[in-house]
Amino acid sequence: MKLRITVDGKAYFVEVEVLEDAASTVVADMPVASSITLLPPNTSSNEDTIESPLTGNVLEVLVKPGDTVAANETLVVIEAMKMESNVVSPRAGVVRTVHVKPGDTATVHQTLVSF
Repeated sequence: MKLRITVDGKAYFVEVEVLEDAASTVVADMPVASSITLLPPNTSSNEDTIESPLTGNVLEVLVKPGDTVAANETLVVIEAMKMESNVVSPRAGVVRTVHVKPGDTATVHQTLVSF
């Protein structure tokens, strides 16, 4: 899966491999960013939907139907492995439907917001 990740205002393009056995993964000692911003890849054939780029708990939904959003505006905050991730809009638009609420568990590729 390819993602664009913004760490402290600087964008990075990364490719992420989902491992079958996460218990064998070794994590290097490195500084932790205060927050990261995930721009969801457009894996859907419909450009009017924003999908979750990861599995986690929905902490905040910052938009409601009828809201006008700008490109890169945070729509949903998801917590996974004690890290908050902002899911942002890849383009400007008007929110048609919000498919999640705080407390929900979002899964990878689940539709979060429709334009």
